[in-house]
Amino acid sequence: MQNELYGVVIRPLVTEKGTHQSQTRNSYAFEVADTANKAQIKQAVEKIYNVKVLEVRTCRRKGKPRRSKVGWSETSHWKKAVVVLHPDYHIDLF
Repeated sequence: MQNELYGVVIRPLVTEKGTHQSQTRNSYAFEVADTANKAQIKQAVEKIYNVKVLEVRTCRRKGKPRRSKVGWSETSHWKKAVVVLHPDYHIDLF
């Protein structure tokens, strides 16, 4: 059960925009598994961080082109989730 939760949420995204949104809108960004849906993301964040989630927004991020010795390649595609928490809760990572 525990491994499934950590398989859904891969890592928190700590950026300038994410830090600003955590202070103003109480929302936090995470990189999540490609196959995870909003219900699974909500459940995983609530169990891992002991918070109450109000809303989950997701988007697919396309990989960027990169140049190497042999030509052009592309970084991996990934999925981003923005989680809005109840006003009484916050996550200390950000």
